[in-house]
Amino acid sequence: MHKVLIIGATSAIAEATARLFAEDGDRLFLVARRKARLEAAADDLAVRGAEIAGCEVLDVNELDRHRAVLTRAEQALGGIDVALVAHGTLPDQQLCQASAKLTVEEIQTNAVSTVALLTRLSELMERKGKGQIAVVTSVAAERGRQSNYVYGAAKAAVDTFLEGLRQRLYKVGVGVTTIRPGFVDTPMTAGFEKGLLWAQPETVARRIHHAILKGKDVVYVPSFWRWIILAIRLMPRRIFKVMKL
Repeated sequence: MHKVLIIGATSAIAEATARLFAEDGDRLFLVARRKARLEAAADDLAVRGAEIAGCEVLDVNELDRHRAVLTRAEQALGGIDVALVAHGTLPDQQLCQASAKLTVEEIQTNAVSTVALLTRLSELMERKGKGQIAVVTSVAAERGRQSNYVYGAAKAAVDTFLEGLRQRLYKVGVGVTTIRPGFVDTPMTAGFEKGLLWAQPETVARRIHHAILKGKDVVYVPSFWRWIILAIRLMPRRIFKVMKL
């Protein structure tokens, strides 16, 4: 039985992944911002076989609450084997371009809060000397594109932080998994027109669950995004800058 902490537990990707841990009979501690949705998710997971060690309501931007919440989660679980960090927002790029305040708020939520959580979480995991930290970032982190560069910049900051954290924690037996989803059909992307490249949360969750249990370093979900992003990353800048991406 794994002792699993999930932050951002009511996101579609996190919920679908949590159901797989529940089917394994794992012990879960859930953290999310909306109390009613959090409680409903906990009830659903308990029916599916999970042992719910506890729930905590947290707005991740309340940085001064992170340490206490993580400590209570560790105590309730009896230690943390797996920590999945899956919170985030999808900013409106056009609105961000017109507002420095909104841009900073989105980077705060999608980057700064995650870095703060990981800094404190790594302290707990390092003391134990084993476990797996997994964080949902995005393929948008790979290269800034005019359609979503505020979001991409935030996720790129997290990606770089995770790379260094992975190198540091490897030496003490703690793994770090960077999860880079492409287009996923969730409530957060409800306003987008869907196409062939879009995946369902359940498909994404199966790959995430497998990657965590296998201790993978970086995983693209679905896997074909690795090759799409490679092509985008290798595109010469003089060509890239005139494209509409």
